[in-house]
Amino acid sequence: MSDALECLYEGRFLRLVKRGAWEYVERVNVTGVAVLVPVTSEGQIVLVEQYRIPVRAPMVELPAGLVGDEEGLRGEEILDAANRELEEETGYRARRLQVLTTAPSSGGMTSEVVTFVLASDLSKVGPGGGVEGEDIVVHVVPLSDLQDWLGRKQAQGCLIDPKIYAGLHLLNSPDIADGQGRPA
Repeated sequence: MSDALECLYEGRFLRLVKRGAWEYVERVNVTGVAVLVPVTSEGQIVLVEQYRIPVRAPMVELPAGLVGDEEGLRGEEILDAANRELEEETGYRARRLQVLTTAPSSGGMTSEVVTFVLASDLSKVGPGGGVEGEDIVVHVVPLSDLQDWLGRKQAQGCLIDPKIYAGLHLLNSPDIADGQGRPA
């Protein structure tokens, strides 16, 4: 298999490339992706819901965003991007941020790597809802009711992003949680 990288198409945000027989997507002008696991001191998780054109359905997701994707943000640190995206999408700001893990989002389709970030000691500082055109709905859900709540959202036609389950697993790992799904 040849190691030479061939660009098949490049758009404003994505690039389709080919290495040997393998085609995959890369992000353009991005240094990473922050996926937030925001938990309130009351044991609630902050989620977002928005319509996703590729799957033609609303999705419930962890708040997330690109790192260094805009001209004034080149060289941005992952935790700075995480807090910026958290505030932009949800209206919350975190006083404590902790990297939980870094992993590929879909290793067979994209070179994208995401960093899960625990956001705690949250304060509501704005309305959230995202930037123009995102139309994000913010949900604050008790962790104790999350499974039932996600089931109800799915029954209403929402798709559930599996990164929520990965985030919950990381949140409940012994070195992170206090045993009740809250940051220690």
